[in-house]
Amino acid sequence: MSLFKKVLVTAGMIASFASPSIAQDLKFFTIGTGGTAYTYYPVGGVIANAISKPPGSRECGKGGSCGVDNLIASAVSSRGSVDNINAINSGLRNSGFSQSDVAYWAYTGTGTMEGQKPAKDLRTIAALFEEHIHLVALANSGINSVADLKGKRVSLDEPGSGTYVDAKLIMESSGITLKDVTPEALKGGAASEALRNGKIDAFFVVAGYPTGSLVELASAAKIKLVPISGKGADALTKKYGFFSSSEIPANTYQGVAATTTVAVGAQWFTSKNESEELIYNITKALWNKESRKLLDTGHAKGKTITSETALAGVGVPLHKGAERFYKEAGLLK
Repeated sequence: MSLFKKVLVTAGMIASFASPSIAQDLKFFTIGTGGTAYTYYPVGGVIANAISKPPGSRECGKGGSCGVDNLIASAVSSRGSVDNINAINSGLRNSGFSQSDVAYWAYTGTGTMEGQKPAKDLRTIAALFEEHIHLVALANSGINSVADLKGKRVSLDEPGSGTYVDAKLIMESSGITLKDVTPEALKGGAASEALRNGKIDAFFVVAGYPTGSLVELASAAKIKLVPISGKGADALTKKYGFFSSSEIPANTYQGVAATTTVAVGAQWFTSKNESEELIYNITKALWNKESRKLLDTGHAKGKTITSETALAGVGVPLHKGAERFYKEAGLLK
């Protein structure tokens, strides 16, 4: 076949796929996640795959997608929780992941968002999994508590991330301000590399364990997780109901002992302006049997993402479409 004929055939196939009826029905749906080295991004990819069903897909139950007809969802890397909430509010993204505390403060205009216009259009699709706050240092650093960060070079992640918000709260609960440390704004692999090279003394990560960048770091260097416990942690969990004391098990990261820390929920949000029917179908697709298989095998945190915990710790109202599904499923009265 000549090149000219190949071009004509290809053009014909594209034209057929992009027929007016299909093009009219096709829906793109973005999911704001986080840095590629942490948990939000790969989990977002699994969920995007689960809810997508592009034109031409095999039927559900026959080796094909059980997602939403003519939906193409995509996981978008971002700066994290605050960035995702802002992007949803501005219409830049259809949905996004956020820490439950960040989302609630944005919705109510309280806490760390006090003085800002409340994000009243924010709505919840589902609670996903528990995120643990990791405070990482080299094993021989001499940093054994949050109080030991005083005078150190500490990466708090980028402004716009939930990690940045929570790192400041954790330090403040132990009597440490930004003036007491040399703050850096490093993310993922950059923070790990800086720690290994002695450019920083410690860094914070809020992510579901095990998070990829820390698995890699622990295999290349002797690290520790610094406990976030004691009076400072108690004051934090008492003041903010979103935080709870929890433990990262031993050897989650190679050679690292079990460590007490605090955790917060990771949740999936959208705007109330998104179609009720679309969000209903997306929520329904998230919790079907085929999606269960993808979640169980797609990421280590996927097994903890269940319909039974989909409403746990939800502080922002459900989207009407999600609410309709949970009522039909008997998960909400």
